[in-house]
Amino acid sequence: MLRKSFRLLIILLIIQCFTNAAESSEVLFSAMDKELQRTMETLSKEEKAPYFISLNVTDIEQVSITSRFGKLYNSSDNSSRILDIDLRVGDYKFDNTHIIRGNPFNFGGGSGIVNLPLEDDEVSIRNAIWFAVDKRYRSAAERLEKAVTNQAVKVAEEDSSADFSKEKPITYKGKKERININIKHWEDFTKSLSEEFNKYPWILSSSVSFTGENKAKYFTSTEGSKLEWYETGCRIYVNAVTKADDGMSLPLYKSYFSFSPEGLPEIQTIVKDIEHMVELLSELRYAPMAETFSGPAILSGEASGVFFHEIFGHRVEGHREKDPNSSQTFKKSINKKILPEFIDVVFDPTLDKLRNTELSGFYKYDDEGVQSKKVVTVEDGIFKNFLMSRSPIEGFSMSNGHGRRQAGYSAVSRQSNLIVNAQETVSKDELREMLKEEILKQNKDYGLYFEAVSGGFTFTSRTIPNAFNVTPLVVYKVYPDDRPDELVRGVDLIGTPLMTFANIVASADDMGIFNGICGAESGGVPVSACSPSLLVSTIEVQKKQKSQAKPPILASPLSEGQ
Repeated sequence: MLRKSFRLLIILLIIQCFTNAAESSEVLFSAMDKELQRTMETLSKEEKAPYFISLNVTDIEQVSITSRFGKLYNSSDNSSRILDIDLRVGDYKFDNTHIIRGNPFNFGGGSGIVNLPLEDDEVSIRNAIWFAVDKRYRSAAERLEKAVTNQAVKVAEEDSSADFSKEKPITYKGKKERININIKHWEDFTKSLSEEFNKYPWILSSSVSFTGENKAKYFTSTEGSKLEWYETGCRIYVNAVTKADDGMSLPLYKSYFSFSPEGLPEIQTIVKDIEHMVELLSELRYAPMAETFSGPAILSGEASGVFFHEIFGHRVEGHREKDPNSSQTFKKSINKKILPEFIDVVFDPTLDKLRNTELSGFYKYDDEGVQSKKVVTVEDGIFKNFLMSRSPIEGFSMSNGHGRRQAGYSAVSRQSNLIVNAQETVSKDELREMLKEEILKQNKDYGLYFEAVSGGFTFTSRTIPNAFNVTPLVVYKVYPDDRPDELVRGVDLIGTPLMTFANIVASADDMGIFNGICGAESGGVPVSACSPSLLVSTIEVQKKQKSQAKPPILASPLSEGQ
């Protein structure tokens, strides 16, 4: 009887949850639609009238938990409701978002987070929308004047495309999705895992974090679009840092992603990963410093994915081609060869899995209310396409569903699920033999194998050299004879994009997948980077900058319990 009553209670709670979500949807859309109509009717009489307004409300529920050395450091459960406004004065061809040349901050950023009441009270929500829209209109009208003046006093623009694309209105109501997060379970989970590091007093800092998030998105615009969709995500992040005797900090990390808590690994799987991480850190403490080097190398699948994300992905985000300060690396590369013939590169936000691994760059609609689309940027080594938001560029007048942002920022074109596909592959063992042949061919003493990298940065501006710097975490010297691989430390992977692409000579038949958060001018957005292991004939590394501070003088108190 008790079990039956408990089951009934759970059903009632689920029904109540969906009922509340439905009520939120109705109240929010009613408030947004009424304010849109009222605003357009009133402001249409102004000299500088808006021609387009969209309102995007994001309901966010986030649980964030962090433990260190077996103890809970942070546990928070936060809810927020954020309003994003895209208000445009002028017309589709020329509006207030037009680039003001000489201004280094032309795209992205935010005009301040607008928080709406969490309670579903229509009058209160309308009041907050009204005040925020009025403020945004005044700012837009003022900026339009500056844009007109700027165009009049500057030379002719290189890109004369419109400021905003005309897209078909969309109506969509997604299935309500919401994950339940047992906070006590994840507190115990992170504490238990973080306690594993207590065995190693030479590890200076470490943490195990869990985040779980529910997002409900509501979008409406004066063009007639009305969308309601849901996004979920869970991540576990494990990191640890030690120090070599010469002062070099040595970090390692491991991350896990799933759309639901149930999809995350079991605790024993992560314990094994921690043991491997600790073993590597122990070896890195005494590993020799790598020298400056130029020669052949293999990038593991995961390292290749991050590599492509940094040096290729950011250069095909379409809005950068419109910026006169940008290097516009691929502006004149349409239908030209930029990679070997056996390489394709696609960005596919419609995929939620690849080889049974969930992809965090999956989404159904972007943050401008455009349906996500697969975009083939490179086919048979030939450059074909850019990632597009609703900001057109020369030759690309429409969005392909890549206008993305973190709530509180302005949407620009951003990456989704980057996938490098190779039409011709060899086994990993064969790729390794090809590396050894390349070492001998170039008369080098060794080559390099990059097992893990942690991201990095890339310069896309004309004002500084157009280069990249990717940060390797685990690197081995590979010798052409029978000597075992040698772990080394202290290198940065550097170079220029086009030269590096030209040096890719072969691909393995594996696929490494990295799920992460990419930070750029429109905030942090979930992405995935997927690639097979690649052999590069020439790659360049430089010595990493390191701290001059010695390891701690006193031993960790954790050692007293050993």
